[in-house]
Amino acid sequence: MTGATARHTPGPGSAAHLTHQGLIYGTDEEFLSATVPFCLDGLEQDDAVLAVTTAANIGLLRGALGGTAEQVEFVDADDWYRAPGRTLGAYHRYVDRHTADGAHARVRVIGEPVWHGRDRLETAEWTRYEAAINVAFADCPAWIVCPYDTRALPADVVAGARHTHPELVAGPAAHPSDHYTPPDTGRRSWERRLAPVAVDGREAVLDFAADLSEVRAFVAETAGALGLSGERAGHLVFAANEVATNAVRHGGGHGRISLRRAGRRIVCDVANPARGGVEWYTGYLPPDGTRGHGHGLWTVRQLCDLVEIDADGGVTTVRLHLDL
Repeated sequence: MTGATARHTPGPGSAAHLTHQGLIYGTDEEFLSATVPFCLDGLEQDDAVLAVTTAANIGLLRGALGGTAEQVEFVDADDWYRAPGRTLGAYHRYVDRHTADGAHARVRVIGEPVWHGRDRLETAEWTRYEAAINVAFADCPAWIVCPYDTRALPADVVAGARHTHPELVAGPAAHPSDHYTPPDTGRRSWERRLAPVAVDGREAVLDFAADLSEVRAFVAETAGALGLSGERAGHLVFAANEVATNAVRHGGGHGRISLRRAGRRIVCDVANPARGGVEWYTGYLPPDGTRGHGHGLWTVRQLCDLVEIDADGGVTTVRLHLDL
């Protein structure tokens, strides 16, 4: 391991900032050699400790920690990693809950994303989620270690971990990742053009302007016809209205919305003339009083299963995906 050092430990005054590390392991022993010291040191430092990993790894970690496991919160990764926006929101709530009142100066998280059963689009978006953590949590008192099991994961997923984590760990050692690509390095690094969607049936299209009641009625009626109903349909109506509102306010006062069914998803595009660049990770940063934008897209990411943002050729398109 070139350039390996003792495990990186944030120094005095750095607890208010993110440490984000990837753990690439191929045996149970390699998993435990990194996660057990991480948990024990966190408990000794009076950090809140959360382990979100597989059921098998929860069993291993509980056994290795012994009685101290009672001080660690365990969550099955399958229950936590459902949608990128909602998962990031859950982590933010965890950090706020344990640090806002001064109970803990920092939280430590073992966060093992779920990759099995993902299609190509989902895999790409979860990889971008890992990249977005570096900006979304930049000023949060959080130390996050994300395990990647080489026995079970495709090579491209493991390679992605080297691009999304500033540091890699193995046992008690840590070193900078030579392949790390920050999320704000420019369009070519993390931004992707929207891929064509294989449509089941016909696509429904509406051109809209200031009267957004037309958008809401169009989305509600079309979503129902495509098989989305109840609360999920309500989520799509709300999300589409939020994006259309942004289009009217910031994108020239008009836009176009299209809906179609694509396999197991309803896909909704909201497009409008672009007046300026939109970062691909917009909506991953939680609302606060210092930013006057991005609040609506934060909510949109909480409601939708996947959200893609593409600003190209003078047009900004926000693509919303909801599973049927």
